[in-house]
Amino acid sequence: MRSILAALFAWLLLIPVAHALESPSGRVLLTVTGDIATSNVGDEAHFDREMLLALPQHETVTGTPWHDGAVQFTGPLGRDLLAAVGAVGSTLRITALNDYSANMPVADLHDHDVILAMTLDGEPLRVRDHGPIFVIYPFDDSPQLLNEEVLMRSVWQVHRIDVVGD
Repeated sequence: MRSILAALFAWLLLIPVAHALESPSGRVLLTVTGDIATSNVGDEAHFDREMLLALPQHETVTGTPWHDGAVQFTGPLGRDLLAAVGAVGSTLRITALNDYSANMPVADLHDHDVILAMTLDGEPLRVRDHGPIFVIYPFDDSPQLLNEEVLMRSVWQVHRIDVVGD
């Protein structure tokens, strides 16, 4: 009987458990909605700057059509944000402060190190500098990404991401 209980306990440890998402204590920069398993305000996940900084940070140095030369962007990987909210959809609807929006396949986040940039050359992105969050693809690492379709997905002044199922 003990071996059965031990095996059952070991099996339960392998089951993924949705971790609670803390509530933001500062100004909300990003709201994630839709097909998510983890939320902190009703059925939405709200993130302030500190919560986004608590996610693993990633850096990319790349040129963009909007900057002169290569610049350094830092922020969490998009796939890490999706993991934090338990996203299960196949498409992201990314919306900017001015209501511009673009659809991005979730596959982009797994195929490329797409970051939700919050800093540019070590300085926090301000709204007038495409902040507070700017979707950045690794253009220099993957030059084929410099096309109109991907550039349209490189939303700046991001404030909302809706995860859409199949």
